[in-house]
Amino acid sequence: MKVNITETVLRDANQSLIATRMPFSDFEGILETLDKAGYYSLECWGGATFDSCLRYLNEDPWERLKKIKEKVKKTPLQMLLRGQNILGYKHYPDDVVRKFVAHSVDSGMDIFRIFDALNDFRNIEVAVDETLKQKAHAQGCICYTTSPIHNLEKYAKMGKQLEDLGVNSICIKDMAGIMGPQEAYDLVKTLKETVKLPVFLHTHSTTGLGPLTYVKAIEAGCDGIDCAISSFSGGTSQPATETLNYALKQMGYQTGLNEKILKEINDFFKPVKAKYVSSGLMDAFVMGTDTDALVYQVPGGMLSNLIAQLKAQNAIDKLEEVLAETPRVRKDLGYPPLVTPMSQMVGVQAASNVLLGERYKSVSKEIKAYLRGEYGQAPGEIDADLLKKVLGDEKPITTRFADTLEPEFEEAKEQLKMVTKSEKDVLSYILFPQIAEKFFKEREEKTAVKVTYTIVKGKG
Repeated sequence: MKVNITETVLRDANQSLIATRMPFSDFEGILETLDKAGYYSLECWGGATFDSCLRYLNEDPWERLKKIKEKVKKTPLQMLLRGQNILGYKHYPDDVVRKFVAHSVDSGMDIFRIFDALNDFRNIEVAVDETLKQKAHAQGCICYTTSPIHNLEKYAKMGKQLEDLGVNSICIKDMAGIMGPQEAYDLVKTLKETVKLPVFLHTHSTTGLGPLTYVKAIEAGCDGIDCAISSFSGGTSQPATETLNYALKQMGYQTGLNEKILKEINDFFKPVKAKYVSSGLMDAFVMGTDTDALVYQVPGGMLSNLIAQLKAQNAIDKLEEVLAETPRVRKDLGYPPLVTPMSQMVGVQAASNVLLGERYKSVSKEIKAYLRGEYGQAPGEIDADLLKKVLGDEKPITTRFADTLEPEFEEAKEQLKMVTKSEKDVLSYILFPQIAEKFFKEREEKTAVKVTYTIVKGKG
């Protein structure tokens, strides 16, 4: 049996360990080698990469994707898409979702892993539909979590819903690394009996369960797993590519990976890692194993960001309290899976509850929107007192929130016509207006300096 392995070093591994701060220049030199390794796909875009490129790295995310595609000719490129949230933190109108998917395919994207934080599949319908229209691969996600309301029967029903949507494959997304080996075996087996689609599993090493969980999932018929090259594996990242490749081959499975090339890739990333460790960007906390995550269910990317936020407020000593408050907030909100944007929303609210010394003294606008039903249907019952405190007598909406949104793309394009002619720039602006504006301005200044330099040099 063949087990497909997706490499995450260009996206989730660096998102989980160094809050997505790896610039294109840090990995450009290894792209052609990555292409020769025999991976099923390279996860290289989506998630927080888009935001991080504009906000911290002064890179155009669209150009980054295009440049990766120019060097990676054989291996499919993969991204993580938040359905109606696209790559932002709120719902966008359908016209923007469709434009984004179309331009992503145009820039080189092959596989779209599409999820909704609440497993409300009304919120991924449009993204899936457009991905299929663009002849790309639509992988529908089940965001895995444990709670009194989540069980095998519920997950099997979700698998059937995804199949009915027309997705090409299904991914079980265990963003916090909380899935145990037996849970993985039972869930994969149940899904394989329920649907006729390939089933993939994504997990993290946060709790130390990752490799065991992957092996049991594969024994149950799992078609593919996510791994990270060893220098960027472990901790809140994924289990190591080389380790799983070694173990699976010993067990009689085929992976298609070339060990010599994997070593080349790892040797390339070792000094890159050393640079981040010495700069302090790779915090020791995210590199360890933390079994408390089985209780607070905080995903890797959320944990590294939470640490950064608390450090910035000189409140890192409150981390344990914030982590203990997180499951309490989650219960109040009806047990949403902790995945972007819900993980950030719950994390910020938990931090606020702890730092202000009073629960829900301040409620973020995102949590208010969630309580109003703007993110979709809560998986379980929301705390009645919290609803009353925030909404008063206002009734939450029960329809698909995107149906209430007016088309936005053409209007934004018109607004920006003096700034840019690029539709991709318009999408960057819609998702992150202030950050994109700043980026456009700096890009223009840089271009002006280049032009002046060329003219002066030419005269000389």
